[in-house]
Amino acid sequence: MLLRSGVGKLLLVDFDQVSVSSLNRHAVATREDVGTPKALCLKKHFSAIFPECHVDAKVLLYDSSSEDEILSGHPDYVLDCIDNIDTKVALLVACVRRGLKVLSATGAGARADPTRIRVADLRESTNDPLSRSVRHRLRKDYGIEGGIPVVFSLEKPKVKLLPFKGPSGGEENPSDYQVVPGFRVRIIPVLGTIPAIFGQVMASYVVTQLAGLQVPMEPVVNFDMDHYRVLHQRLIEHEELQYGTAEQVQVDVEEVMYIAKELWHGRSARDQSPKDVGRGMWRSINDLILIRWDHSKPASVSNLVLLKFKEADEHESRSLDDIKEEEPEFFARVTSVLKRAEFDFGL
Repeated sequence: MLLRSGVGKLLLVDFDQVSVSSLNRHAVATREDVGTPKALCLKKHFSAIFPECHVDAKVLLYDSSSEDEILSGHPDYVLDCIDNIDTKVALLVACVRRGLKVLSATGAGARADPTRIRVADLRESTNDPLSRSVRHRLRKDYGIEGGIPVVFSLEKPKVKLLPFKGPSGGEENPSDYQVVPGFRVRIIPVLGTIPAIFGQVMASYVVTQLAGLQVPMEPVVNFDMDHYRVLHQRLIEHEELQYGTAEQVQVDVEEVMYIAKELWHGRSARDQSPKDVGRGMWRSINDLILIRWDHSKPASVSNLVLLKFKEADEHESRSLDDIKEEEPEFFARVTSVLKRAEFDFGL
């Protein structure tokens, strides 16, 4: 899809070959291509679609010795589709070090629900063993906490690696059959549609980024409707306590869900970095409350900010003029978010 969208220069890197088992998810390979390098297979197919595109194919395994050959020239985007942890971590570290934009794909195997695929920061990717291992290595060995966008599935893997059986039919040690050290030879079941959708999501993300089109991705917020009802009830109780009545509350539970999820991503407006994920986000709801941004206006969809209780108390004691003067960046960010609500609801 990058090619069909008009990208004029592509570098394809893959050391692997087309196999019979990969035909269920390889977009262009045919039975005749089995045994040929995947990168060359793609290049041949691409030349028939958009011959004007400059396509370079390298049959290479990424490692420290091939880093310069692969990453030189400052590419606009690097798309990481590696499923080996060591190699994946090495590539991501190199991209961060070189200041290259990179989008990383995590595990697509053993999933079947396309509606649960998301794009988010690596810190927010949950239910994915590959993401968890990569996140741990990056943090422990290189001090990289996040800042890398990833495509992942919220769906828990349904199965694990299949047992490895040798020619005799009995279970054997997979490492005895590795062509490349560290690369698995066992198979994890893959529904062909899921990696295809992963690829489409990656292409869409990169094309819109290159075009300068900001598309807000659906945030990863692990709240359910009961959490949103709690936030709605807290808002009503706060209005009654602060203003003596809840008559100025102009939002229902569904609109509270939009505000908390779409606008504030389930976090305090003062802390928009993804620290609490998974169960941590569930626990964080105990310390959050929706309050008016502008005290003089009703509690509407475009005038509610999500804050921690202590932050809310402080906000109630200050004027917007004070915040604008003392914290101009925070003021501008909140104002921008609330303008999005005005646009979304046609206010």
